[in-house]
Amino acid sequence: MSQASKQSNLSWWQLSFIGVGCIIGTGYFLGSSIAIQKAGFAVLIAYLLSGIGTWIVYEALAKMTANHPEKGSFRTYAKHAYGQWAGFSNGWMYWSAEMLIMGSQLTAIAIFAQFWLPNIPIWIFAAVFAILGLLIILLGVQKVEQMENMFGIMKLSAIIMFIIVACFILFSNQSESVFQSSTQLSLPHGGIGLWVALLYAFYSFGGIEVMGLMAQELKDPKDAPKAGKFMIIALTLLYLLSIYLILKLTPISAINIDESPLLTTLGHFNITWLIHFFNGMLIIAGFSTMVASLYGVTTMLVTLADEGDAPKFFARRGKLKVPLPAFILTSTIVAVSIVIALLLPDKIFEYITTAAGLMLLYTWMFILFSFSKLLIKSVYDRIKVIFAFILILAAVSGTLFDQISRIGFFVSIVFLIIIAVTTWIKQRKGIN
Repeated sequence: MSQASKQSNLSWWQLSFIGVGCIIGTGYFLGSSIAIQKAGFAVLIAYLLSGIGTWIVYEALAKMTANHPEKGSFRTYAKHAYGQWAGFSNGWMYWSAEMLIMGSQLTAIAIFAQFWLPNIPIWIFAAVFAILGLLIILLGVQKVEQMENMFGIMKLSAIIMFIIVACFILFSNQSESVFQSSTQLSLPHGGIGLWVALLYAFYSFGGIEVMGLMAQELKDPKDAPKAGKFMIIALTLLYLLSIYLILKLTPISAINIDESPLLTTLGHFNITWLIHFFNGMLIIAGFSTMVASLYGVTTMLVTLADEGDAPKFFARRGKLKVPLPAFILTSTIVAVSIVIALLLPDKIFEYITTAAGLMLLYTWMFILFSFSKLLIKSVYDRIKVIFAFILILAAVSGTLFDQISRIGFFVSIVFLIIIAVTTWIKQRKGIN
């Protein structure tokens, strides 16, 4: 493997905050409401298991990065482990998933913004945020790092602030009636609810693959495992504590899947200024994860082009810090995704975005496969990989017990078939 050239001087703790910026987004602030509805108090088990699974996946990716820093990260490792077909299919699977989910990210941010300006159409907000995100990408990787670092600190601070306020409410007389009604450890949909909730819990940790792409910027790539370990443990603990407080202060029946459970909880106690503050945090969270996705898909497209798995002109570099053809394609797909998000019926759009999220989990599975092939050396590592794979498989199979997620699962299989057929055609042409 060829070593990727480092053009930055990131320390491990900076990558940790960048990871927070890439991960904490609508998957946690909005998706947790669905998980709570499905599993009740058992959602805490789902988040604990998904945190453990995420840590194992990231550790596998970070160890490969520490051993051989590569610009293409997990996509290049898949290629080294299993051949050209694996690199090609892995890269395009990730690119497709992130581009498909872009419309939902922009729509969610626009809905949050409408909370303050309800008369402005959603598409205008979506377009403005898309343009801002693309401008940041155009400024280069260092601007992305700086922004994700800053937003990561802000989002961590927001969750900690919620925990402090919620603890104050919990131990004051204000919370007595709600507290008494929400202490039953019940499963709203039985054990199946916990199974389904595992998928949404994993969504709250989506973004570690972008950390893998940025890890090549570390001063010492061997610090990559340490950066992820600190970040994922901290996030898992904050997720667990904040959701526990939500459950203690808010009846499960009051949780609305169209609203962040943090806002629902604060709304019960009429803390108006804090509701506005957290709405701003929701916008920042969604915007920063969107920028991370834009960085990820643009970097992946350039890597695919560099290594012959996409047209070469996408990697053509000029005076800009980002290859212009790759940037133009990303911008075009973002514009199309906004239109699709606004025109498609809600259910069909939900199926597509669910499928995209599942495709990211398939990418995580391949990270585990690549690690097993390239670096695994001990029985302990093998046990961890098998455990993480089982958890992800459980999250994916849980979709079969949920109406919307189930259709999304079959849509994801269709995309996998398309990518597989394209990979086969490319391999066949290469042989001939």
